[in-house]
Amino acid sequence: MRLIARPRGHNHGTDDDLQPVEYSVKAAIMAPRNVTFQTRTNSPAVLVLVAITCLPEILLTLLGTISPNASQWRMTAIAYGAFWNGLLQGWEPLYLFQREAMFASYAFLHGGLMHLLGNMVAVLALGGIVVARIGQKGFLLLYAISAFGGAAGFALLSGSETPMVGASGAVFGLIGAWKFWEWQARQHFGSPMRPLWSSLIGLVILNIVLWVLLSGLLAWEAHLGGFLAGVLFAAIVTPTLRYRV
Repeated sequence: MRLIARPRGHNHGTDDDLQPVEYSVKAAIMAPRNVTFQTRTNSPAVLVLVAITCLPEILLTLLGTISPNASQWRMTAIAYGAFWNGLLQGWEPLYLFQREAMFASYAFLHGGLMHLLGNMVAVLALGGIVVARIGQKGFLLLYAISAFGGAAGFALLSGSETPMVGASGAVFGLIGAWKFWEWQARQHFGSPMRPLWSSLIGLVILNIVLWVLLSGLLAWEAHLGGFLAGVLFAAIVTPTLRYRV
């Protein structure tokens, strides 16, 4: 920073000139590096949604321990509830409105207990932040729109005929809204943006690593679609820090 000295006898306007500089320096020094959010744990909407989402996988797992036709039960559930790109390309649906219903039903099916656990832990962790900002109804609406966005992303970006299941599209929608609010807060308080960009790069790297480990079976298209839907939702519903639902 360059300092410009004034002649000793020239004091006109000095205090007025220094005050904005003093305030800007204080703001830069006092701006928080870490941005934290209020959270509401154990919100009924979050707990009920998690319970409903867990139910199909728990039932399929229990059937797997007592029924010799366990794989058939799971295949039937996937046939009726998974997201199938082929249904948007002329495949015959198994029931009326399956093409429309799969944009939501896929989010309530998972590939196993570990797949379910990872998604539900994320929902429980992020759900309280979302509820604190936009309420329980807002949380459910964001979750639904993000699930739809995840399905839309998969439909637009993936040519795979493999069925897609899991709540990760909705989870990434919650992440998208959360990261938008973080950007919003950092901009408002003048906090550095680098931690935000670092976390987003970390998400990209995580998806790449999982995609490699899962031999390309990761539906990153759903993650991207859900994330963008969450960001867009937050930008429209809460355009500034003052806007809350």
